[in-house]
Amino acid sequence: MKLIPVRHSAMGSIWICHCVLLLSILDTSFTATMANNATDSYWLLRIKSELVDPLGALGNWSPTTHYCNWNGITCAVDQEHVIGLNLSGSGISGSISVEFSHLASIQTLDLSSNSLSGSIPSELGQLQNLRILHLYSNDLSGNIPAEIGNLRELQILRIGDNMLTGEIPPSIANMSELTALAIGYCHLNGSIPVAIGKLKHLISLDLQMNSLSGLVPEEIQGCEELQNFAASNNMFEGDIPSSMGSLKSLKILNLANNSLSGSIPTALSHLSNLAYLNLLGNKLHGEIPSELNSLIQLQKLDLSKNNLSGSIPLLNVKLQSLETLVLSDNALTGSIPSNFCLRDSKLQQLFLARNMLSGKFPMELLNCPSIQQLDLSDNSLEGELPPSLDKLKNLTDLVLNNNSFVGFLPPEIGNISSLEGLFLFGNFFTGKIPMEIGRLQRLRTIYLYDNQMSGLIPREITNCTSLEEIDFFGNHFTGPIPETIGKLKDLVVLHLRQNDLSGPIPPSLGYCKRLQILALADNMLSGSIPPTFSYLSKLTKITLYNNSFEGPLPHSLSSLKSLKIINFSHNKFSGSFFPLTGSNSLTILDLTNNSLSGPIPSTLANSRNLSRLRLGKNYLTGNIPPEFGQLTELNFLDLSFNNLTGEMPPQLSNSKKVEHILMSNNRLNGKLPVWLGRLEELGELDLSYNNFSGRIPSELGNCSKLLKLSLHHNNLSGEIPHEIGNLTALNVFNLQTNGFSGAIPSTIQQCTKLYELTLSENFLTGTIPVELGGLAELQVILDLSKNLFIGEIPPSLGNLMKLERLNLSFNQLEGKVPHSLGKLTSLHVLNLSNNHLEGQIPPTFSGFPLSSFQNNNGLCGPPLGSCSESTAQGKMQLSNTQVAAIIVAIVFTSTVICLVMLYIMLRIWCNWRKVAISSAEGGTIAHKARNGEYWNMNSFELIPSPDKQNSATTTSFYSLKMETMENTNM
Repeated sequence: MKLIPVRHSAMGSIWICHCVLLLSILDTSFTATMANNATDSYWLLRIKSELVDPLGALGNWSPTTHYCNWNGITCAVDQEHVIGLNLSGSGISGSISVEFSHLASIQTLDLSSNSLSGSIPSELGQLQNLRILHLYSNDLSGNIPAEIGNLRELQILRIGDNMLTGEIPPSIANMSELTALAIGYCHLNGSIPVAIGKLKHLISLDLQMNSLSGLVPEEIQGCEELQNFAASNNMFEGDIPSSMGSLKSLKILNLANNSLSGSIPTALSHLSNLAYLNLLGNKLHGEIPSELNSLIQLQKLDLSKNNLSGSIPLLNVKLQSLETLVLSDNALTGSIPSNFCLRDSKLQQLFLARNMLSGKFPMELLNCPSIQQLDLSDNSLEGELPPSLDKLKNLTDLVLNNNSFVGFLPPEIGNISSLEGLFLFGNFFTGKIPMEIGRLQRLRTIYLYDNQMSGLIPREITNCTSLEEIDFFGNHFTGPIPETIGKLKDLVVLHLRQNDLSGPIPPSLGYCKRLQILALADNMLSGSIPPTFSYLSKLTKITLYNNSFEGPLPHSLSSLKSLKIINFSHNKFSGSFFPLTGSNSLTILDLTNNSLSGPIPSTLANSRNLSRLRLGKNYLTGNIPPEFGQLTELNFLDLSFNNLTGEMPPQLSNSKKVEHILMSNNRLNGKLPVWLGRLEELGELDLSYNNFSGRIPSELGNCSKLLKLSLHHNNLSGEIPHEIGNLTALNVFNLQTNGFSGAIPSTIQQCTKLYELTLSENFLTGTIPVELGGLAELQVILDLSKNLFIGEIPPSLGNLMKLERLNLSFNQLEGKVPHSLGKLTSLHVLNLSNNHLEGQIPPTFSGFPLSSFQNNNGLCGPPLGSCSESTAQGKMQLSNTQVAAIIVAIVFTSTVICLVMLYIMLRIWCNWRKVAISSAEGGTIAHKARNGEYWNMNSFELIPSPDKQNSATTTSFYSLKMETMENTNM
């Protein structure tokens, strides 16, 4: 009975499984059927699901609205099929869906100027009715799919301005109806497919700004209808194919900034419709073909930045449509042809800069009144400017800089009312600025720097109220800055450096509120800074150095928050420089050689980008602020010649980029910090004339880029560390006037670039290292004077052929002067005095003064006495062995005499004792000696006899002998 329900249950489960399977099959079949019969709206909604639409461009894409009314959709007349989709500039992102392949009737697809990413799906190749495909200006990547060539009805393909890579697929040649192919501004490589010539209807080909290479194929001539060919900024090489001359419809040819070589093919002159020809930035050479004059439709021609030579054969009388001619940066010679211009010329821009053109100002150009911009700069033109220059009545920019023009500026220049830019710098103009310059109401830039102009800066120039930039650097202008300078409300740059200007800064300058750069350095200006400077809130750079400004800095300067560069050096400013620390944007602050006083403001550390700080030669006091450790960009630190005290703050070790530390002539003390060895970029360290003590830290040897190490005139002691040999880039090494001891380390031979070595006035011992002779670059000085060196002068010093000064004086050197030193032909200062040197001085040293050798008793030869006299005297003198034997004999004889005397005195004393015993009363007994003197028996003193009271004191035998010996050795 229990088996029957189980059986029925199993059969029920099997039935259910069959039903589920059947439903699944039916559902799959239904879905497939629906997909095959789905409308375009279904696929558009699928496409929408893969896009991100922050601007709501797809907001009305909803089943509740007929898709033909959706944004960007164009339907066929029957309202059943989508034939166009335009979502250009809609702000959408995401990827291009493969579902586009189901829009079988679509003819135009425009997704340009969005943020689409990913690759171009190959499924787009299935859209057989597609005529226009715009995907440009997105973030698409990957290769151009070869399947794109299946779009045989496609007429326009614009997919540039993306991040596409790889090569141009040859299958593009299958799109025989293509009229426009734009794939510029990508990262494509490879070459132009030869099959490109099959595109007979191609009108526009844009390949610019890629990495394409190889040759421009000859087959390009097959594109018979081509009007625009832009392939600039690639890496094409080889010749420009002559076959391009057969492209009769070509209007625009742009091959700029490639590596094309060879000459310009004359076949280009056959392009009768050409309006734009740009070949700049290649490697073309040879002459410009005169045949190009036949391009009567040509409007713009740019052949600049090549290697073209010869004269200019182009004539505006033939190129009647020419508006722009650019031939700059070549090697063109000669002058402009005499028949260059027509009176009804259309020429507006003529750029011939940086060639080798010669002659005077080309008067022919005055027949081109249409010229607006004329650039003849950086040539070899000379002579004066013609007064009739004002015939160029439409001129906006006159650029004649870096030639050899002379004479005055013609007053007629004030008649060119359209003039905006006047660039005449780098010539030899003289005389004054004509006051007529004030008529140029449109003038924005006037550059007259590096000329020889003089006289006053005319007040009338301040009538040019459009002026933005004035640069008169390097002339001889005198007198004051015009008081009315404040009228130039738009002035951004005022550069008057290196003239002979005098007087104060006009207060009205503070009303040039747009001023950013003010350069008044290298003049004779005086007075104080006007308080109106506080209005110059946009000022970024101010240089006043090498003038006679004085007085305290106005506190109002602290309001200039945009300042980046300040140079007030070599003036007479006094007081605190705190007002100059108001800007946190400072990169350079130079106040060298003033009379500033007080402590260094710690607020200076707020300028975290400060790279150059020079405060030397002032009267600053106090400690170096520890806050300077925040200046991590610091490159140059100059605090020398002040009255600073205390130690070097350890926080400075954070300035890892510092290359120059100059702190000489202060009163700094303490030990040299070990952290100096961590400044790997350090190239100059000058701590001289301070009160530093202790040793040189061996860690300093880690500063492998150190070029100058000056520690002289301190209280340093100990030995010179061997690690000094690690400073292989060292040029200057100066330890003079310290308390160093021990020997010069032999590792110094590794400092092969030394050209100045000064170790004088220390307590160095031992011999002079032979290794010094290997320092072949030593040139300025080798000074080891006033030490305790012994031994001989090493002959290896004769290898220092560049040496100019050698000082070994005040040591204990001995032996002869090595003849090798005589080879030092560059030597002009020599001091070997105060040593124990002997022998003949090298003959080449005869021109040095006597003081160079004095107090060396054994030296001879010019400028000292001749060595023959010294030899004669030497024969009268005893040898060292003989002197030693005499001394021994004298000592022995003296000893014998003393013993004899002692014996005699002992006998006398014994006799005296006998007499004393026999005397009954005692008393003083005196016996007269043979020489008339009396012995006092009580005191044993030698008493002179009355008749000898005025005689000289008797000299002992020993003293007499020693005196004789000394006289013998003189």
